[in-house]
Amino acid sequence: MEKKAKYLLVDSQILPEVYLKAVAAKKLLAQGKAKSASDAAKAAGISRSAFYKYKDFVHEYHTSLNGCIITISAALADEAGVLSSLMAQISESGGNILTIHQNIPMDSVAPVLISLRTDQLKCSQEELLEKAKQLPGVLNIQFASGN
Repeated sequence: MEKKAKYLLVDSQILPEVYLKAVAAKKLLAQGKAKSASDAAKAAGISRSAFYKYKDFVHEYHTSLNGCIITISAALADEAGVLSSLMAQISESGGNILTIHQNIPMDSVAPVLISLRTDQLKCSQEELLEKAKQLPGVLNIQFASGN
């Protein structure tokens, strides 16, 4: 019989250092700063076997993201460049796009859901939507969640 996983949220200050180093090694690999698990483990200061032992069981928890992710729903004209200009506006405003889900256009209108991080916004979320409403081809835009 397979054991069901049980998760705990623990302050990293009381954990053995190897766990933090395994997380650091995972980041190096994910960001392409290390070419192999061996390189990542060496750079993080742990053995390759320790990295493999813990890599699937330690994950960083980002409390800073709590409440900083919103999803907006938009109806866009089915014209080249409309979604691109909306993404550019989000980026220029300091938003970090996490996901984009665009459906097939119906009646020349493409429904789009965009989830983004707002912790680095240079304006309010409401101002971002107002700027987006002014873009050519943005027919409607509103908060879907997270606001």
